[in-house]
Amino acid sequence: MNAAETTTTDTVTPGSAPVLDVRGLSVASGDGTRLVRDVSFQVAPGERLGLIGESGSGKSLTSFVVTGLLPSGLVATGSAVLDGVEVIGARERDLVDLRGRVASVVFQEPLTALDPLMRLGKQVAEPLRRHLGLRGAALREAVLQALAEVRLPDPERIARAYPHEISGGQRQRVAIAAALACRPRLLIADEPTTALDVTVQAEVLALLDSLVVERGMALVFVSHDLAVVSKMTDRAIVLRDGRVVERGTMAQLLSVPSDPYTVELVRSARELDAALEVS
Repeated sequence: MNAAETTTTDTVTPGSAPVLDVRGLSVASGDGTRLVRDVSFQVAPGERLGLIGESGSGKSLTSFVVTGLLPSGLVATGSAVLDGVEVIGARERDLVDLRGRVASVVFQEPLTALDPLMRLGKQVAEPLRRHLGLRGAALREAVLQALAEVRLPDPERIARAYPHEISGGQRQRVAIAAALACRPRLLIADEPTTALDVTVQAEVLALLDSLVVERGMALVFVSHDLAVVSKMTDRAIVLRDGRVVERGTMAQLLSVPSDPYTVELVRSARELDAALEVS
């Protein structure tokens, strides 16, 4: 019997209420096909949870439900409580208030997350204006501070630039700055480095790691890459075909995986690490 069968939810840190509590989450398409089946987990402030699985496993759909970003034509059932608010079935105006203030998402491709026709400073300013009511000099100062906190050189120049005028790694840093500008309690990172080259990947992961630690945020890290998830999270849920097949601490999953799919993920991760060492 694997961990997915013995445990349906995760243990929250003693004395700390979960910022996110997902129970019995399922997602179905219009024709009734179930894409996510009975997924449950909790994340408290300061905790780091990985959602691991191949393309089509349901990991990204699960993260979309949490922030009310599920694509049209799909229906979610079960419960997803974010900072005391039930997300499933909530009104859009209530979800808008949660996004950026309570939970933020960093997506895989910053070029699609950023508006190509808007200066980057204005894009970082938007959540600060909406959620914190900043205007004028206070808003400008907050934007520059947000860009500086993600280790961008010359924040004033970056704020004036358009997305196509900076590198991919810098664009992802701007996306992170916008996501964290209002200091949310939960960050959802959905394959945040897949579109970047290896060197830039390492830099962005190190940046995310330090910011999560500094701010005491909860982190849900979504990826197909077990090696990356093992560096960024303390525990993980392994998804396949929309189902949880195993869950546990990263140490448990790496040393004594019980599900054959997890065993294969671990083997592949070790082979990749060995190949990188040789090269």
